[in-house]
Amino acid sequence: MPLLNKLGSVSADDPRAASLARLRLAITAFFALDGFVFAGWVVRIPAVKEQTGASASGLGLALLGVSAGAVITMMLTGRLCRRFGSHAVTVACGVLLPLTVILPPLTHSPLTLGLVLLAFGAAYGGINVAMNSAAVDLVGALGRPIMPSFHAAFSLGGMVGSGLGGLVAAHLTPTKHLMAIAAIGLVVTACAAPTLLRHSAPGSVDRRPENEHEHATSPDNTRDRTRPRIDSRTRLLVLVFGLIALCTAYGEGALADWSALHMEQDLHAHPGIAAASYSCFAFAMTIGRLTGTALLERLGRTRTLVAGGLTGAFGMLLGSLAPTVWLALLGFAITGIGLANLFPVAIERAGALAGPTGVAAASTLGYGGMLLGPPAIGFMADWFSLSAALTSVALLAAVAATIGFATRRVATT
Repeated sequence: MPLLNKLGSVSADDPRAASLARLRLAITAFFALDGFVFAGWVVRIPAVKEQTGASASGLGLALLGVSAGAVITMMLTGRLCRRFGSHAVTVACGVLLPLTVILPPLTHSPLTLGLVLLAFGAAYGGINVAMNSAAVDLVGALGRPIMPSFHAAFSLGGMVGSGLGGLVAAHLTPTKHLMAIAAIGLVVTACAAPTLLRHSAPGSVDRRPENEHEHATSPDNTRDRTRPRIDSRTRLLVLVFGLIALCTAYGEGALADWSALHMEQDLHAHPGIAAASYSCFAFAMTIGRLTGTALLERLGRTRTLVAGGLTGAFGMLLGSLAPTVWLALLGFAITGIGLANLFPVAIERAGALAGPTGVAAASTLGYGGMLLGPPAIGFMADWFSLSAALTSVALLAAVAATIGFATRRVATT
């Protein structure tokens, strides 16, 4: 077990403290890399669409390649992390992600675009599972709820990537831009990889039981990253935490695709202000994650899940039903703050229960929620109205809060 002080965090006298700090910095770099590379691709989608001559429906089918590649790879990555270690798999995916992001602008048809996006999606899904697994191990070793800080790095990387993309889009072709993104990504991987490769995941060593009887009976057994078998109760709990991730990611996907249209169509906002709706949400989510560790230390996991879900539900009701533009923007910001830490806590809890397999299962459900959100909102908007459809985000945020309260004995404070 790691050396802990009375507050439950790594003691300042622990000789491993410096190495754990370096690990934290390296893992944070990979989270930022992931957000940066993915955002770089997203801002060039319109240009790649024009280059390939894809129709709207053809582009939609091609973009499913990212989703399919990610979902297929996530569960496989969990097994690879158990076999080779989450650190080695994170580094491997940290090389593959930048290399595959340069492929889309080299294509000239929707079919080839979809095929290369399968590879890009596989790398994206793989690094998400691997780096989250590495982060879960480090959270356990440090004894502090720092998971939100990693996801804040992802959000910040995405903001930098999209901002940089907006600045260079008029001056660089998609090929040159994404090659530059790839070069930056490989440099980040080269700088962070040695730290991960020199150190094994702390949880994989420190939580190994001394004998088989302890392995069968110890309370810490639920957090043993090396055990090959997971009982049915643990598997069910992992799925429950995965549902929290799904509820949160549903909202992210829905707001990314529909918030601006809601502002223009329902509130008659200026296009520039409408475009700021998702930015308000994303910026507030980043702030929420940057303060997430302090919030978790003060409130504990259960209160954070419940308060976050209820705050997100209130914010989304305000954002979707508000009669004015500024109230709607305020609602989106409140939603971002509320949902900010639900996904990180859910992934951390799933990983603490079942190691990389738990991270993979919860991440797959969460990613599924992000895919489900936009089309579900579209169908409901046709049946009812867009503002009414967006209230489903509030409903699922409330569901996440309910699940958080129901699992309070597992999400210990």
